[in-house]
Amino acid sequence: MAGILNAIETASQGLSIQRARMNTVARNIANAETTRTEEGGPYRRRRVAVNEDKVKSGFRNMIKHAGRELFRTSKKHIPARSATVTGNVDVPTVDFEETVDPQSHFRIVYDPSHPDANEEGYVEMPDVEIVTEMVDMMAASRAYEANTVAISSAKKMAENALEI
Repeated sequence: MAGILNAIETASQGLSIQRARMNTVARNIANAETTRTEEGGPYRRRRVAVNEDKVKSGFRNMIKHAGRELFRTSKKHIPARSATVTGNVDVPTVDFEETVDPQSHFRIVYDPSHPDANEEGYVEMPDVEIVTEMVDMMAASRAYEANTVAISSAKKMAENALEI
């Protein structure tokens, strides 16, 4: 049963990340024409940076803590050191934060009638491309949906296990 709960925990972390990605994309689209911000200058494109806990992740570490023994079919497949340790598997934690895209640059647009135009009539505009943002939104939406399906599947497996 712990494996099913770990699967639900992992998928719920994925839901949180994808929700943050969708919110960030929506903020980018909403500010695609913003030339003046509180920080000064045009809006800078944001993105969600995801960082995993390297100590708890990785295939070898997950197997090591799963309480299962690995059997070798060939000496080339798995190194000789054994991976039989009992205990619960820790779900790797994933942190995310919204950051300013380091590759974001301003677009220069000629619009002498704009209130933020310089002496030559050029305006610095945010480097937000609506098509790119929509693709990111679709990817986040599909990943969110995949995580909800994973949670539903885990719940169904738990229900089926209780019926046995």
